[in-house]
Amino acid sequence: QVQVVESGGGLVQAGGSLRLSCAASASIFSINAMSWYRQAPGKQRELVATITSDGRRGYADSVKGRFTISRDNAKNSVYLQMNSLKPEDTAVYLCWCGTISGHFWGQGTQVTVSS
Repeated sequence: QVQVVESGGGLVQAGGSLRLSCAASASIFSINAMSWYRQAPGKQRELVATITSDGRRGYADSVKGRFTISRDNAKNSVYLQMNSLKPEDTAVYLCWCGTISGHFWGQGTQVTVSS
C-alpha cells in the first residue's frame, strides 16, 4: 500500500500564490506518473496537471500559464506551484500516484481563493 500525503493548501486572495506538496511512500522507481486533481463542491473531479517519470508535463487549459507541476525524485514528491489564483480555483486538491502496482490517492488539501 502506497501512502500519499498532500500539504500546502489554505486561504488566499485572488491574484495570490500557493504551493502544494505531495509525498508518496512508493519507491520512485515504481512510479509512472503523478498528478494533481481538484474537485469543487457540486462539480466533477478535474485533472489539473500531470508529470510523468521522464519529466513530461501536461496541464488543464484552465490553469496553463498559471500553474507549474514539478517533482523531486529524491523525495518521492511532486509539487504544484499555483500563481495568479482565481476564485474559480477554489477546490479540494488531490494528489494521484500511478505506480507499477496500481494507483493511489491522497486525502486532499483545501484551497480557497477569495475575491
